[in-house]
Amino acid sequence: MDLTTALLAHHLERENPPLRSPTHTLYLAITAFIEENLHLPGLDPATIAAAHGISLRYLHRIFQQHHHVSVGTHIRTRRLDRARRELADRRLDHLTIATIARRWGFPRPADFSRAFQQHIGIPPRDYRNKT
Repeated sequence: MDLTTALLAHHLERENPPLRSPTHTLYLAITAFIEENLHLPGLDPATIAAAHGISLRYLHRIFQQHHHVSVGTHIRTRRLDRARRELADRRLDHLTIATIARRWGFPRPADFSRAFQQHIGIPPRDYRNKT
């Protein structure tokens, strides 16, 4: 393929992006559902699969195919990222770390602290004091 053909093909792809597959569309719906429900402590793969009318096995397969991590890992990472943002937000200093943990689906503060330290590298209290 010569340079002119390659440039034309690239330009046409930008103007007419390939249609998303039904599986990719479902994956996008699942990730949107997760984002909307991160605050619920009971959010787990079984709940997500049931909400989308698919089997747990199919949910895991879709997620591995499109995201390359497990559903549980994705949920945990997104929750920790949201909590991290709130800990860094000075407008939320009036909230305790336990309250922020509960807001993002961690009902037990000790579990949150352990997960936060594993994910971010320092305990939540130290992170809050540094930011």
